[in-house]
Amino acid sequence: MIISTFSYLWSSKAIDAIAQLAEHGHRVFEVPVSSPHCWPVEISTAERSTVSVRLHEYDAKIRSLNAGGYDINLASPAANMRQKSIEHIKSVIDLAAAWGTQEVVISPGTRRPMISPPLEKTYDWMYESLAVLIPMAKQAGVRLLLENTPYCFTPTMPELAEVVGTLNDDVVKVVYDIANAAYIGEDPVASLLAYHAAIDFVHVSDTGMDVWGHDPVGTGVVDFVGLGDAVQATCGIENCVLEIIREENALYELNRGVQDLRAKGWTIP
Repeated sequence: MIISTFSYLWSSKAIDAIAQLAEHGHRVFEVPVSSPHCWPVEISTAERSTVSVRLHEYDAKIRSLNAGGYDINLASPAANMRQKSIEHIKSVIDLAAAWGTQEVVISPGTRRPMISPPLEKTYDWMYESLAVLIPMAKQAGVRLLLENTPYCFTPTMPELAEVVGTLNDDVVKVVYDIANAAYIGEDPVASLLAYHAAIDFVHVSDTGMDVWGHDPVGTGVVDFVGLGDAVQATCGIENCVLEIIREENALYELNRGVQDLRAKGWTIP
């Protein structure tokens, strides 16, 4: 199972978080791209090489980099802001290539909540941005994964599956975030089974309905028994990211998360 270093966002560099987690048997990771945790323009060529060496020492791998969605917007009405977003994601793709990372998680984009731009135009801007990014991803040998987030303009799995189908290019798939889906009232198990052909990754955590969270297993509304069966029938545990986010006792919470999933019937090596 892939472990997210999100909980270490403000407490340590990504590679130092990986060092601690590797001591407890975790080997494959997703790293959120956020300064100072991991920010491409702040990581020199020498430091990139050092990280690669340390990953080899820990027998660890960064499977995915999560480029984020708050500071960037591929569907911005402003062309220069779309270009800045493309440039940022290109820097993440370059970092992924340097570290042998296979996937880059991106947000489809956002709309203003008041007097929103026309939805058709928003889609056009997103597709225009992706048309630039797709060749970059192919050249680097990485896959772009669109994430379902409550604040993006395509928050549901059917909407994202339509985007993937329209693009019709294997370099673009979906990372399906279970907590995000549950929070907006979508059935994660049914959606994973129905749209698994469009899904490459699954982000795993729990959430309540009153407060959006990425919480410990069994503390919210997610059916983890049914989800485990759906994962086994579709993408497989090797493509699941444990994304419990807890700043305090991060290591304990992540280790307990793995144990809790096993208790729910998940087969985790």
